[in-house]
Amino acid sequence: MQETLTNTTESPLDPIISVKSLWKIFGSNQEEIVNSDDGETDKTEVLQDYGDVVALNDVSFDVYPGETFVVMGLSGSGKSTLVRCLLRLIEPSSGEININDDDILLYDADRLREFRRNEMAMVFQHFGLLPHRNVIDNAAYGLEIKGVDKDERYEIAQEMLNKVGLEGWEEARTSELSGGMQQRVGLARALTVDPTILLMDEPLGALDKNLRNDMQKQIKNLHKDLNITVVYVTHDQDEAMFLSDKIVLMDEGKIIQTGTCEELYTKPKNRFVANFLGECNFFTLDSGKKITIRPECLRISGDNKNDRNSFQVDVEDVVFQGRMIKLIGNYNEQEIIASISPLEYELESNHKDKIFLTYDSESLMNI
Repeated sequence: MQETLTNTTESPLDPIISVKSLWKIFGSNQEEIVNSDDGETDKTEVLQDYGDVVALNDVSFDVYPGETFVVMGLSGSGKSTLVRCLLRLIEPSSGEININDDDILLYDADRLREFRRNEMAMVFQHFGLLPHRNVIDNAAYGLEIKGVDKDERYEIAQEMLNKVGLEGWEEARTSELSGGMQQRVGLARALTVDPTILLMDEPLGALDKNLRNDMQKQIKNLHKDLNITVVYVTHDQDEAMFLSDKIVLMDEGKIIQTGTCEELYTKPKNRFVANFLGECNFFTLDSGKKITIRPECLRISGDNKNDRNSFQVDVEDVVFQGRMIKLIGNYNEQEIIASISPLEYELESNHKDKIFLTYDSESLMNI
């Protein structure tokens, strides 16, 4: 069993989703790999030895009712495979997926079909809309599949289109809509079936920054309004920190750390976590002291002679970023990044090639 770092906050509720020792291996040696007793299953070694691909490696986590649970990771980390396993669009190799204490991996085809129609819905990155149908028919499609009569499904679909800001677009063809509007149709379609759990697999990945920001706000407002449980996949750290109640960070099919965005940012388990959420400095002082610190925790020293934590860096670049300046320096061939206010830079640096930086000891991270 892999060791993961989790937050210590206990929920008074039972988990609505409880995933236990979930594996997904693409290849013909699934059982042998899952049951190997060497303690660790390395993705590269498995590919070399067996020719199989480990997509999920002994994954376990809980999601509680009403949470927005964000799954993060680089491309190939297993996050999209994981969310598809939750709906059994991809069949896991082994493990459990308990939804309200009911293991859906034991469902037969009929029970699985009912589960997908009534309890869990999914929004995809590439919309998945029906081009030959108009907006309201796309939004009502899930209800049509369930056998809901036309008047009732149109009434429900209209309500959801209103919630996502598409009132007045009911008769339009999806080809007439912008990317952001098409994604709103996909979101409305998922919500019309009144799911207990909503899965969202990088739903905003195809949108530009401004549209993405608008949709993030809309998703957050809908979550508050409808109080449903959301499992949301993204590689965008700003999106994750804006939307999440809890984050799970994955790499090579494994969970690296689980917790709130604040926990992952301020108490990262290792360098991978620290660098994935924001930037982080790792360097060693002349004294031999190893420093791990966020750029915003460094500042220009105004009294380096009496400041025991000050150290001198060669300024290599100064990047204006609006409300902050990104100062890139070199300390004994080690890159140092400091995020400081423009006012502090103007008052303290004098635009010199060498400046002293300092920090508060409480800002250091233990990795």
